[in-house]
Amino acid sequence: MRLSPATVAAERDWVRDRTAVVRLINGVRSDLGAAFGVEVAPVSEADYRAEVDAVFADGDLAVNVAALVALLRDLDVEDDYPGFVVDELLGRELAGMIAGSQPLRLLGEATFHYADVTHHPEGETAPGGGEHEPSEPAGVDDLEAALAAGFQTRLPGWDWTEGDSPFAVE
Repeated sequence: MRLSPATVAAERDWVRDRTAVVRLINGVRSDLGAAFGVEVAPVSEADYRAEVDAVFADGDLAVNVAALVALLRDLDVEDDYPGFVVDELLGRELAGMIAGSQPLRLLGEATFHYADVTHHPEGETAPGGGEHEPSEPAGVDDLEAALAAGFQTRLPGWDWTEGDSPFAVE
């Protein structure tokens, strides 16, 4: 794989255009909100695209996100199971990288596993919906789960992230 500014821009465009991820984000938010007894604001396609732009505006972050996106977009292991660990590792790392610094990074990584388990390619998905083509590599569903987990974590909508922490020491 060769990464260049043009490659990073192309991967950003692919991620930005993959708006089916928004349904997955909102499904995850709905499910997690219900599990924790809180209301979580949904995300719009415009919110998602703006946050994709913010991630890719940081060049150091962008090149690493682009590399993981490109790897997952192309990852397909015969009989899939031997590749299970690889796509989980890459997906978890991508979700954490997008989510941000701690504790959001850890939450993004944990949410990736939930989104991945509940996201089923080729039509039926829970939560949220999906737009997989049968010909897409197996890594694409992990990529979508990673994008959903990372962006849903970093985007506003969770009350506990909306104000100053009560644990800050002045």
